[in-house]
Amino acid sequence: MGGLVARALLTLKNFKPELINLLITQATPHIAPVMPLDRYLTDFYTAVNNHWILKAQDLRNLTTLSVAGGFRDYQVRSGLAFLPRLSQHDSALSVVSSAVPRAWASTDHLSIVWCKELILATIRAFFDLIDENTRQITEDPKKRMSVLNHHFVRHPAKMYEENPEAFTHLTGAFNWITVKASKWTYSVYNDSDGKYFSFPLASHRKSYSHVYCENSMLDTSSWIYGCMNTNSSMCLEAADLSWRAELLPTTKVVMLKLLDYPSLSHIVIQVPPAVGNKYTLGCEFFKEDSRTVQLPVTHLFSFGFSSSKILLNSTGLLYNVQLQHFNQIYQAFKIYIDSHCQSLKERKPSVYRLHIPWSYEDSITVAKVPSLAEISAKLHIAQPHSDSSLPELNIYSSPDCQYEVILKTSLLQVLGQIVRFHAGAFPVYIVSNILLTYGGQLSTLRSTGQCSDFSLQLVRTAKPYKVEPLISIVVFLQGFNWFREIWESLSLPEVDAAVLSSQDAWFPLVSLILFLFGTGIAYWSGVFFSTSLRLFSSLWLTLIRPPELQKDKLITPSRLCGMISLALVSWTTCGAFAVLIIYLQYLFKVVKLHVTVRAEQNMHNKDSGHSKETSQNSSTHTVKAQSSVDSIPEATQSPSNSKTSAEAVNSLKMHITVLNLFTWIVLLNLPSLIYWLKNLRYNVRLDPDPCRSTAIILVCILEILMNSSTSEVKSSKLLKIAAKVPLPLSVAMLAFGRMHLYRVPHFVTFSLLLHVLCCFV
Repeated sequence: MGGLVARALLTLKNFKPELINLLITQATPHIAPVMPLDRYLTDFYTAVNNHWILKAQDLRNLTTLSVAGGFRDYQVRSGLAFLPRLSQHDSALSVVSSAVPRAWASTDHLSIVWCKELILATIRAFFDLIDENTRQITEDPKKRMSVLNHHFVRHPAKMYEENPEAFTHLTGAFNWITVKASKWTYSVYNDSDGKYFSFPLASHRKSYSHVYCENSMLDTSSWIYGCMNTNSSMCLEAADLSWRAELLPTTKVVMLKLLDYPSLSHIVIQVPPAVGNKYTLGCEFFKEDSRTVQLPVTHLFSFGFSSSKILLNSTGLLYNVQLQHFNQIYQAFKIYIDSHCQSLKERKPSVYRLHIPWSYEDSITVAKVPSLAEISAKLHIAQPHSDSSLPELNIYSSPDCQYEVILKTSLLQVLGQIVRFHAGAFPVYIVSNILLTYGGQLSTLRSTGQCSDFSLQLVRTAKPYKVEPLISIVVFLQGFNWFREIWESLSLPEVDAAVLSSQDAWFPLVSLILFLFGTGIAYWSGVFFSTSLRLFSSLWLTLIRPPELQKDKLITPSRLCGMISLALVSWTTCGAFAVLIIYLQYLFKVVKLHVTVRAEQNMHNKDSGHSKETSQNSSTHTVKAQSSVDSIPEATQSPSNSKTSAEAVNSLKMHITVLNLFTWIVLLNLPSLIYWLKNLRYNVRLDPDPCRSTAIILVCILEILMNSSTSEVKSSKLLKIAAKVPLPLSVAMLAFGRMHLYRVPHFVTFSLLLHVLCCFV
């Protein structure tokens, strides 16, 4: 978050932007908060990002670099770390650590600050950014961007130079060797004589479009040049083409389009004396079409059963496999590259690079030859609508080897992408499921007079078709201007799904999958909650005598004092603290009620067992004895006691659901509580407090609700409304709460408020 605070400095009125000219952030979520837990945080993000977009001209002197951790960063996904695109100037750069030269590795959220490769890249950039005259960071924004591109985007395997010389003198008593073949390889080992290999271009221009060269000697000296002599294969002065090269993990490569260099007559490769060194060089001329193949990716619903295959039979040094229709974040694939070679001689490793042209998020894999390599293909950012380029799999191959590329949809990684991009919305879907269950229980109570179990009612009531179609219809209609105008005239917030669609972060069926995930989590959390209550009640029954079942009054003077006290605690300290206290109090009440109900059931079971034993010992009047057994429960437990016990069971089921709902409210307010506890030594009152007003209302509601029973609710005139309201509240929660988690407690509070009113009206 320090990177965001640094950007926020520029929003201050008295801060002078010219004081800083370079900002480097690591794993900073610039676009949006990972978990939008309160309104102040989302407003802060909006203010910062809007300021940077509106004041882009004023910030043109500030160069910004954002480095993301890649797929190993489970806390901040890399898409959030990409700086907002600025239309006014080009002084912002966003990269993923897996694409940073000489790092080529994904980092988790902590290791990004101490990853040695990233530290070295940053330090080297700092040294190159120093102005020799002022001994400070250079004031030239073009140089700053040039240095950052050199170290974080494309490294030519040379030391950075601000203005490299256009021409270089080729000196040294080296042998000049002319190579006319279209493909050439050369191995160097303990070579005491230097050589210049000259490749005439005239004979290749008609047949080929590109020349590709590679060099496994990873030093920083120049090695490839372009000559403009038309009459001789030798030249003393040449253009240094090494700046066009690119450093890869095991080699440095350069690819030149011949049409871009019409004045060049020769390509010259320099091989200096190598005493004790062993390395290889290679060059080849080729047509781009012959080395570029297209591979359509498999459909999402193939579930990995079908695959796309392509066999590369050529013996070239480079292949480009274009992945068609690979442009959305919900797509995820496993790419298998099986290499076979004709001979078993030692070969240099192959390098496979997944190149994403619209963002700097490449990933590189190094594999031995022959071998079967596995590559994960998925995106951090979806393809912009204005971009028509295709992702590529670049294969820097070994000669005389055959490569088979197999691509399959990875269902597990598709689910991983859904979790990566939408895990923050899980609480909304879980609470929505519990709220639907809560409404179903109220409806059952109204129709049958009995309250169903949480798990059974969840399976019966929590159906995605009740909530999803309406949201989809609204999102569709918002594409029309007339509907959008009506929507805005009603001062309604924008539907979160529409916002996510505009950011290319929403895709088909994702809401259904998230809803099913939410149903599963809600179900198992309910099972865990019920099991925990049984354990607590068993411990209570073992240690303490169970209390008698009695009906509590809704409001007493002592409870009123407790309500006022907690409201004061919320107002003077922290709302989340008051919410936690009332939650623990409610939990104690429910455990106590659970203990009482279990004790009543145990007593009833003992009496039933005693009556059966009496009937078996009786040797006469069998029919009479049987009728007496049937009448024992009625005799041992009076009708009023039986009715009270049934009401207690119904009340317990209802309280368990309410407590389940309230548990998620406490969890969503937990960050405020943690922040307040950490700063307690500085200030007793949390200000601003995002949950203060909600906490005061919840304290008043739950102080009454925890002492209520279903007998008061059954006869209420408002029960019909209270049973139907959770459904529209669930729809509204999914529509407006996915990107604004702080809205979730408001919907739950309104539903509980109706429940409280049912106790009085």
